[in-house]
Amino acid sequence: MQRALVPVVFGDGPTFERYPSLRRLPAVAVTGELPEEGPARVAVTELAAAERKPGKPSRAGGRAQLAYVRFAVAAARAGAVEALCTAPVSKEQITRAGVRFTGHTELLADAFDREVLMLMDGPRVKVALATNHLPLRDVPKALEKQKLAAQLHLLSASLQPVLGRRPKIAVCGLNPHAGEGGLLGDEEVKTIAPAIAIARRRGVDATGPWPADGLFARPDAMPCDVALAMYHDQALVVAKALDFDRTVNVTLGLPVPRTSPDHGVAYALAGKGRASAEPMIAALLKAAELARPRGRAR
Repeated sequence: MQRALVPVVFGDGPTFERYPSLRRLPAVAVTGELPEEGPARVAVTELAAAERKPGKPSRAGGRAQLAYVRFAVAAARAGAVEALCTAPVSKEQITRAGVRFTGHTELLADAFDREVLMLMDGPRVKVALATNHLPLRDVPKALEKQKLAAQLHLLSASLQPVLGRRPKIAVCGLNPHAGEGGLLGDEEVKTIAPAIAIARRRGVDATGPWPADGLFARPDAMPCDVALAMYHDQALVVAKALDFDRTVNVTLGLPVPRTSPDHGVAYALAGKGRASAEPMIAALLKAAELARPRGRAR
């Protein structure tokens, strides 16, 4: 970790003081400039003891979670950092604190004014999401053929430099058995298959729609480099079941790399010394890897 990256940590002042590794980082005022080369810790908040008890979320803590993300995004937009690696936040607690929040991915898309795509990047399976944090009832009407085609083009363009060739993309169906030719739903016929056809005319190597259960049944022998799932759990159940610790959430389409571990806040483990650091380590190393070809921004 120390060889791979220079950390700039946005968080809470009193919490920084609890951990020797964070206390050692040079402190930078929240209104100050980040150092040109070295590490830093930025105390965005100074929460009272009652507001920062591990595993005991508070309204102030919910607001603080969002504040850290916003300050980190501002640093990225200003060119002060080369990549973002976001720790898990609680959508519920941020919303209870008075801010409607659906997720990092949506916030980043708005902040950078970009169309983005969530990719679960694992050592055995890579799977992107056509829709992110939507109730299942809203997924069918959120699927649109031109948007799906654009997502396939973004996915192909993002992975081509990594692979050194056009990636093979398998597109999942929405319904059981990919709709059974329209018997179990017509989204495959009316939306997904036409989107694949549009993407193929634009040079994307995409196939489908595939029944998701069959596609992911043999993860080590999949007929593709990456899959595009239609909804959140269709992708994340597979990614987490296969390799929970090393799968990294990558946001494609941003001007700076952004990664995150593939798990939530785990309040039940907070402060007990039992949570694994491996997912966060994997996300940080992936952020450093993706930033490396771009050259130093700071």
